[in-house]
Amino acid sequence: MPSPPPADVIEPHTSHDEIETRAEFERRLATGSLAGLTVQGLRLDLDPAPDLTGVEVAGTLFVGCRFANREVGADLVRRGANVVPPFSGLPYPTQPSHLYTPDDLAAGFADGGFAGMYDTRVYEHFRAHGGALPDVREALGQRLHDHGVDNALVDATRAWLAAHGPQSVVGVMGGHAVPRGSAAYRMAAVLGWELARADRLVVTGGGPGVMEAANLGAFLAAWPAEELTAAIDLLATAPDFTDHDRYTAAALAVRERYAPGPTLPAQRPAASGTEWARSGGLAIPTWLYGHEPANLFAGRIAKYFSNAIREDTILRLARGGIVFAPGRAGTVQEVFQAATKTYYGTDGASGAYVFLDRAYWTAELPIESLLRPLLAASRFGDLSSTVHLTDDVREAVRVLTAG
Repeated sequence: MPSPPPADVIEPHTSHDEIETRAEFERRLATGSLAGLTVQGLRLDLDPAPDLTGVEVAGTLFVGCRFANREVGADLVRRGANVVPPFSGLPYPTQPSHLYTPDDLAAGFADGGFAGMYDTRVYEHFRAHGGALPDVREALGQRLHDHGVDNALVDATRAWLAAHGPQSVVGVMGGHAVPRGSAAYRMAAVLGWELARADRLVVTGGGPGVMEAANLGAFLAAWPAEELTAAIDLLATAPDFTDHDRYTAAALAVRERYAPGPTLPAQRPAASGTEWARSGGLAIPTWLYGHEPANLFAGRIAKYFSNAIREDTILRLARGGIVFAPGRAGTVQEVFQAATKTYYGTDGASGAYVFLDRAYWTAELPIESLLRPLLAASRFGDLSSTVHLTDDVREAVRVLTAG
């Protein structure tokens, strides 16, 4: 039986040697030394281009940065720096310094429709270069991109976790094919709305269906419940995600109608830089499922090429519990992937497992009968009490926000 890895193996590390913003770069540059630092994904070709000729750069790593010309990079290498330039011909950054926003993914829709969106163009490139089994050059670009997203995700969530703790992050899983306007969609949207209003960071897999609904609820948390209903009714005019252009256009129309919107009163002082967390939460999708339109209601989007990294990341973050709405094979896989982490204590203490729709999870897919005995046998004691089945969204919220 495997034992959980040491805490330092899985704990996100905070490095003070990484420079990811131009402001931090200029501050370090003023000291006359960048030695031993890592400079990630900066546009050092934009005016005013920095003068690096007299700066100490021994052991400095420039990864995914752009310079005014090739000679700048060559000179850095001659003076002891390591330079990994951005790969040419890629539609995505090889070292993104921040998470995506809905506007980033939807860029190009106004002129080119769904086919012209940044999100779609990256997906088509992904497919054209081997998909999940890319050629070596593409694989290196994708791995660098996903590492940048890893870094950006740690940066984006650090302030929230410091202020609210890991038990404040709640995952929401469920079927991608749930149509807008359906009872299941509305239930998931109310769940996201209630959780965000209770100072919980809502995390989803970033797809359509239940995932979009939960982020939509968090996006509209500062609005009254009747406005959430109105927004769902607008979205329901384009219920099917396979109708890509209408589906995306409806989402953008709702965003335009309700953003920026009122401010959600915090139950505790909000940490600087966490406003996005309380206006849409977090989505963690993957281009492996790029045929599905982007979920445009999350406050920040950590989009990966690797589906395995993405799934593990969602479950690692959701220490405050996970809600499982009805879904099929993908959702069942997530249930037992999460249960494995809980059983072995891989990421520390887990929150509640809340299953929405009691009949579905006991009769149609009787997961409860498998999950309770498994968690009862955990090396950390009987954890079967973490499993909850309910048909009531507000009961689910009470379970997830207790204590």
